Amino acid sequence: MAGSQVLSRLPQPGDLRRALFEWARSDGVTWVYIAKVLTAALLTLWLAMRLELPQPSTATITVFIVMQPQSGQVFAKSFYRILGSIIGLTVMVALIAVFAQERVLFLLVVALWVGACTAGAARYRDFRSYACVLAGYTATLIGLPATLHPEAAFMSAVWRVLEISLGILCSMLVSAVVLPQTSSAAMRNALYQRFGAFAWYVLDNLGGGQRQRFEAANVNFVSQAVGLETLRSVTAFEDPHMRMRSGRLARLNNEFMVLTTRYHALHQLLERLRTQGGDRVLAALEPCLDELREMLLPWKSKALTDVDAALLAEQLEARRLRLMQRIRDAREELRGKVQDVSERLDFNTGAELLYRLVADLHDYALTHASLTEQRHERENWKFGFSPKANLVGALVSGTRTALMVLLFGVFWIETSWPSGSTFVLNAAAVAALVSAAPNPSKMATQMAVGTFFAAILGFFETYFVFPHLDGFPMLCLAVAPVFAFGAFLSLRPGYAGYGLGLLVFFSFGSVPANMTLYDAGRTLNEYLALVLSQSAAAVMAAVILPPTSAWLWRRLEKDLRMRVVQAISGKSDGLVATFESGTRDLLNQAYGVAAGRPDVQRGLLRWMFLVLEVGHAIIELRNEQDKLPLEACYAESAPWRKAIRSMGRALIRLFVQPGEANRERALAAVELAIATTKATEEPCAPDFESSPLRRVVSYLHFIRTTLLDPQSPLRDASQGKASHVA
Repeated sequence: MAGSQVLSRLPQPGDLRRALFEWARSDGVTWVYIAKVLTAALLTLWLAMRLELPQPSTATITVFIVMQPQSGQVFAKSFYRILGSIIGLTVMVALIAVFAQERVLFLLVVALWVGACTAGAARYRDFRSYACVLAGYTATLIGLPATLHPEAAFMSAVWRVLEISLGILCSMLVSAVVLPQTSSAAMRNALYQRFGAFAWYVLDNLGGGQRQRFEAANVNFVSQAVGLETLRSVTAFEDPHMRMRSGRLARLNNEFMVLTTRYHALHQLLERLRTQGGDRVLAALEPCLDELREMLLPWKSKALTDVDAALLAEQLEARRLRLMQRIRDAREELRGKVQDVSERLDFNTGAELLYRLVADLHDYALTHASLTEQRHERENWKFGFSPKANLVGALVSGTRTALMVLLFGVFWIETSWPSGSTFVLNAAAVAALVSAAPNPSKMATQMAVGTFFAAILGFFETYFVFPHLDGFPMLCLAVAPVFAFGAFLSLRPGYAGYGLGLLVFFSFGSVPANMTLYDAGRTLNEYLALVLSQSAAAVMAAVILPPTSAWLWRRLEKDLRMRVVQAISGKSDGLVATFESGTRDLLNQAYGVAAGRPDVQRGLLRWMFLVLEVGHAIIELRNEQDKLPLEACYAESAPWRKAIRSMGRALIRLFVQPGEANRERALAAVELAIATTKATEEPCAPDFESSPLRRVVSYLHFIRTTLLDPQSPLRDASQGKASHVA
């Protein structure tokens, strides 16, 4: 008996297998990545030495920069690295040919070029940013040393291209062959899990829920939308099957954003009814909400595969008809009980939002189900997701870097410091690399600390270890621990800067060249220049208009408000896609630069909610007007359409300059538009389904309730309070 109890406590084969799989999905991924980084770096180093390239360190550094956990990311980053390098080298060779005899003028032109590239790197929030970084960094890498020997500039550029290409090829080969982690698999998994999370989110908050969890879920969906767009763009480099579905994947991401916006509008309306005593309207809507619960309950927190999506689409089609009948029955019942016009408007608005939500769910399921086919008509989607940072913030980053190159370059010229070119080019490189980070000063400081330890380790290995080694295998044993530790740090979000500084600048200063010169004084000078340049870059990023300060928060808040202006006056073609993606990308940026300031983040989140509510209602109004039949009552000159245009101007004024007077003016314009539209007679039946103007009134009423919401950030602005903390 005792023996059987002992045996029962021993790990079973199934337990060991599950533990192994769990390790493989967590820590195992980290160790596989470290092994791949080591393999790619050492293979590149061996080939660079065998091919007698002048600077094997450049090829090795390329590996550390482009290597990513997923192969699609490696392919995308490699493509943009070689593209940026070629552009930078071409520009710099041309500049050397023109300004080789004028060092000061050459330095001024280089500073302008690097500043423009840094501004581009800060502006674009995808892999195009990396191409801009390399276009500027490679230019300084070739251009500044070439001021001393301009006759060698062309050959230096050719060698750099060969060294970078070798690092890229080895990285791509190892990433694709050695236990590949594909971006397409990561994207499929994210798509499958996302709908279950959305179903949980709806069911958890439909009856009220906790405000904190509701906001956290919205922020998570925002980051998912931006992250999935990045995954979609990199899978095109990796998987031809995903490339054939790229349009549908972009469409699916946009439809999911529309889903979350629609549900948020419905949730906000229900919350206002709960706080303002709309019990009769809530009771009338409850059977309709039960229908939505029944639709989503089977999918709560469950994965939705492409095959499951086809089944869901069939279910939604049948339930949508049943929901329509429930809405009609509830409307008739409410009409007999309630005489208050405002309550009827509340019901019609809620019913319209609910019905549109189910229609959006159906469209999402159809698009998801279409992924099973190689070609499908839903692939025809031309509206992409182009994440861009604030233009003023990007120009500030570019100006800061240009001033840095110019200032440090003058210091180099005046002092004739032997390692001055290293000082200038690495300051420019670090400034460009950290320009897209939410906190450039913190990132640059981490890189400086990593470089400091790289200097200690590099000097020790160069002068106390390398002289005693014999053969390439022993060299691998000497550098592998540093490479492995740096790769481990680079995977940790809070320590990525330390890892990048250690890997890149240990290689820069200590990886042996094919013709190595041992000069301790020069080595110390180079490492001193590296540490000082990065420290100076961190100081300048912290002093000259840092993006973590209040000026950028205010700019991002204004950019969020201006999304409403775009919804009112932008082109109709693709307006939903650009509005949804742009608004979410702005919030994603804002959360990054306001890290550590939850009060600021909450204020920006409130503005995003308001912008989505009002902006989406305006877009629906525009769509309704675009679909109107050719009747006299729907003409452009009709009083109700003039009133809506007047309302649009009032809303533009409100969101450009929030204040109580502008809010009251906008509210009066909305109420006039409601009254004018309700007074317009239509030739069609006055039923909600057949009357375009009844639907127009419902969206106008939703805008009105939003402007009256006591929790709106417009109230803070009206009372003279800042919605963010300076």
